[in-house]
Amino acid sequence: MRPKRPNSPNDMMQAVSASMQERTGKTLEEWVALVQASGLDALDQNAVRRWLKSTHGVLQNSQWAIADAAARAAGWTAPTVDEYVAQQYDGAKAALRPVYDRLQALLTALGPDVVVEGRATYIPFVRARQFVAVAAATRTRVDVGLRYTKAPRSTLLVESAAPGQATHKLSLQTVSDITTEVEQLLRAAYEQNG
Repeated sequence: MRPKRPNSPNDMMQAVSASMQERTGKTLEEWVALVQASGLDALDQNAVRRWLKSTHGVLQNSQWAIADAAARAAGWTAPTVDEYVAQQYDGAKAALRPVYDRLQALLTALGPDVVVEGRATYIPFVRARQFVAVAAATRTRVDVGLRYTKAPRSTLLVESAAPGQATHKLSLQTVSDITTEVEQLLRAAYEQNG
């Protein structure tokens, strides 16, 4: 029987944490204690990750798990999806919020299995795996990363490895840019990642 593939940030973090000692020689708790004893600000996860890499040679997934656990031990709580969205579409990018809101409505209407997750720089939409990532790329443009196993033919698509786990992306500036063709491209990504 194949083990369940982690598909949410929490699932992935738990999988990395569970194998921490095997991969690094220390348990997650031991790493958190080392971070606490290091004199670093545990809430500065970037600094903790850099220290783990430069001082201890810890690989990326383990860095993220350790930094997250150390920050949580210091009182940090992860933002909600709504908080991530509000942060991304604030200030100079506030005018792009209606584009995001329309995309979210379309994507979540594709099926009851669509899960919206939060990240610092983009919002992923996940089915069995991430199929779309929406990012406020500039003050005037939203990038939509789409993951395809076989990309549909469209002049709107360009090959891209970002945002998220994209194989292709398209760019939008206004709600009126979300055409029937864009809706079909979103649906194709959804259908190919179920």
